[in-house]
Amino acid sequence: MQNAMLGIRLNKVVVNIGIGSTEDKLDNAKALLKKLTGMEATHTEARKRMPEFNIRQGQKIGAMVTLRGRQADGFLRKALEALNGTLKASSVTDNSLSFGIHEYIEFSGVKYDPKIGMLGLNVNAAFSRRGARVALRKRARSRPGAGHSTIGREELLEYLSGAYGIKVAE
Repeated sequence: MQNAMLGIRLNKVVVNIGIGSTEDKLDNAKALLKKLTGMEATHTEARKRMPEFNIRQGQKIGAMVTLRGRQADGFLRKALEALNGTLKASSVTDNSLSFGIHEYIEFSGVKYDPKIGMLGLNVNAAFSRRGARVALRKRARSRPGAGHSTIGREELLEYLSGAYGIKVAE
């Protein structure tokens, strides 16, 4: 009998679109995220000035949405399907998975919208074990046991191939 507390679960999925220095694409990026996820997007701001990219501190440079629960699982399945079920091994690290989709039309059932244009997006998924909350809660905070909080890269790859049916390309 396997310990149920060692099971891996999806914590959240963050979908991000970077637009760079021109703020006129921001509304298109927000509309695209609304179309793909069904959630209202928020903007991201530059933390520091980068004159070589014409970016100043506080400038709006992207849009993002955070998904949790069933919405996160459903979107992650669609995003992995857009990659044809293959993933680079370098996309998986301890506790997380990050990959990019070059064009949003790679999602099944999504057609090109000339008003939005052609945009790509980044998908970041965070995974955790049951009981990880004890280290984060405010009241009666505690530490999980040794080796419980970190999900190793190999273990996460095994979970992803079983739960989401993906293959890893080296």
